[in-house]
Amino acid sequence: MPGIARKSMMMPWPTRRRRPLRGATLPPAERIGYPAPFIGPSSAREPSRAGLRIGKQRNNSMAPSTSPVSQTRAFSTVFLIEMWERFGFYGMQVLMVTYMVKKLGFVDVKANLVWGAAAALIYVTPAIGGWVGDKLLGTRRVMRMGALILMLGYVLLWIPSDNATLLYVALGVIVVGNGFFKPNAGNLVRKIYEGDESKIDSAFTIYYMAVNIGSTVSMLLTPWIRDYVGARYGEDWGWHTAFGACAVGLLLGLGNYALMSHTLKHVGSPADDKPVDLRRLALVLLAGAAMVLVSALILQSLIVARICVYAAGVVILGIFVHLIRSSHPDERAGLIAALVLTIQTIFFFIFYQQMSTSLNLFAQRNVDLDFSLFGVHLFRWIPEQFQSLNAIWIVILSPILVMIYNALGRRGRDLSVAAKFAWGFVAVAAGFFIYGLGARGAVDGKVSSWIMVWGYGLYSLGELLVSGLGLAMIARYVPARMGGFMMGAYYVAVGISQYLGSVVANIAHIPAGLTDPVQSLAIYTSLFNKLGFVGLLCTIIAIAVLPLMKRLSNRHAEHAAAADPLPPVRSEELPQS
Repeated sequence: MPGIARKSMMMPWPTRRRRPLRGATLPPAERIGYPAPFIGPSSAREPSRAGLRIGKQRNNSMAPSTSPVSQTRAFSTVFLIEMWERFGFYGMQVLMVTYMVKKLGFVDVKANLVWGAAAALIYVTPAIGGWVGDKLLGTRRVMRMGALILMLGYVLLWIPSDNATLLYVALGVIVVGNGFFKPNAGNLVRKIYEGDESKIDSAFTIYYMAVNIGSTVSMLLTPWIRDYVGARYGEDWGWHTAFGACAVGLLLGLGNYALMSHTLKHVGSPADDKPVDLRRLALVLLAGAAMVLVSALILQSLIVARICVYAAGVVILGIFVHLIRSSHPDERAGLIAALVLTIQTIFFFIFYQQMSTSLNLFAQRNVDLDFSLFGVHLFRWIPEQFQSLNAIWIVILSPILVMIYNALGRRGRDLSVAAKFAWGFVAVAAGFFIYGLGARGAVDGKVSSWIMVWGYGLYSLGELLVSGLGLAMIARYVPARMGGFMMGAYYVAVGISQYLGSVVANIAHIPAGLTDPVQSLAIYTSLFNKLGFVGLLCTIIAIAVLPLMKRLSNRHAEHAAAADPLPPVRSEELPQS
């Protein structure tokens, strides 16, 4: 891995200078329900001053980086633990809904909602963990602590048990561990290359690759482990050994980090260079334990989860309205633009959540698992493994979009953020319609596995066009003094959409006792066709607001240029995977 990182760091993406304040891009939200670390415009190839102000607000406590170690070695240390952490998380996620249905006996409605609530909590906690790392215990310490807590969560899932309470507690531990790990790992990467714009672009490209490598491998491996061990030692051991593999993977990552941690001694927040404040540590651990209990309570009570989600939605909307009304008139255009794009992002993540819920269960019941080409059998997949197609397509499509964006940039026809949203919804709608079309050629209620491949491909294209733009939108349109607060509000909004996505997935609820794939196929394709039409509606709305977004963006740009003139910046590129 260090060799790969080094090669990539020596070959930054091509760049072109252009006008400031056009629609930047960021890597898409990290595989399925997981927030991408806030990396500001640097990952978007746009080190605009507006974005740097927000970055400085959140990271002004980071210690200066006077590197006695090569940047590549320091980066490789974070890259590798991130890769193993993603291995553990997605290895768990790919099995979770099926585990609740097949092993714990949950109906699909309950399984979808439990995972939706967990995904919502997973999105919210990083805002807290980043603050703990910056201000209290140190970025490096909190990242390592988060990895240890995550491993503990997977160990709890490793325990052979049909006790649902143990599941809720394990998920609560994972929620807390994720909150500590994710923001601080991203902070370390930013700090390693702080001030070195020629390399930071490539660094985040490779960092995002860690997500795709870890998630792809684990989403293919853990379902296979479950089936292999289950066939030989019983179903119980199959499920829990697969979860145990997630813990073992993270243990390997921690072991590697221990060997390489000396490369990061010059990087971190001021608290990293001071002795551990035991009082602060005790308070953080106590708060973490309380958060585990609160999370478990929310997960086991669908009513409590629903109340929390809807209350959070009202609060977020109220915050936007208050900020818009109380802001300076010159700031309102940017805030209104941010609100419009945030609402569109929420709709995208409702679609996004189908991958681990309705699409996963669809693969269980209504997909021919054999891959054949021109009558020749190639291989056979396990239903859960289809979820890995998202990461695979991200890797394939990212460089293609880079070339397209660069070609448009050379012609002076850069796409705005709002235009990319519209094209993204077109792709998502087409992806869901493909499942409906595939049903017309189904044999005995089973659609071809290639339908899943192309459906996921279009969906992943939509992800690249839409979900990576949310953080760039905050950096671009929100005043610097509100940046940190609005970043947290954005993550809460995305968390809400994860839960709403599970609610939508339950439209395709399969009644107890229904085992005929022909009947279940009609139920699932009805949902997917409806989602396709909703995607088209989102496209129409996105196109309709393009003139408004252009006016708001121009007005915001004029105010920003007058208040703080921006230097020329590089062209809009997409450095994903």
